Amino acid sequence: MRPTSSLALLAALAATYPALVAPAAAAMPVVQSFDQAAFDAAQKAGKPVLVWVHAPWCPVCRQQQKTIARLMARPAYRDMQVFRIDYDTQKPLWQKFGATMQSTVIAFHGKRETARIAHETDDAKVAAVIHSAIA
Repeated sequence: MRPTSSLALLAALAATYPALVAPAAAAMPVVQSFDQAAFDAAQKAGKPVLVWVHAPWCPVCRQQQKTIARLMARPAYRDMQVFRIDYDTQKPLWQKFGATMQSTVIAFHGKRETARIAHETDDAKVAAVIHSAIA
C-alpha cells in the first residue's frame, strides 16, 4: 500500500469513527451519581433500583459496567434506576449500605433489598442480582 493511500484510509476511518461509536454510547445506561433524594423517590415509587459501589481504577468494576450496560439496554430494565457510589470519595455512603469493598452491586425493588454481590465478574451472577430487582 502506498503511503498516500494509507493516509487516505486513516483519514476515512477517522471521519467515520464518531458514527461507529455513537450506537454503543447511546446504549450505555444512565448511571447517576448517588443522590439521596432521587434514591428515596425511586424506592417510594416502588421502582427497581441498583446501587453500585464503583472505583474508576477497579478492573472488576469495569467488567461489571459491561454487564450493567448490556442489561440496561433491554426493555425489561427501562424503569431501573442505577446509582453509582464512588468508593474513593463517598466512604460514609457505601458504609451506610453495608458494603465493604468497591465492586459491590446491591439491587432493590422499592424499599426491599432483593440481592447483592461483591467483587464478582461472572456475567450470569451479576445479571442475576440485577434481575432480582425486577422479578
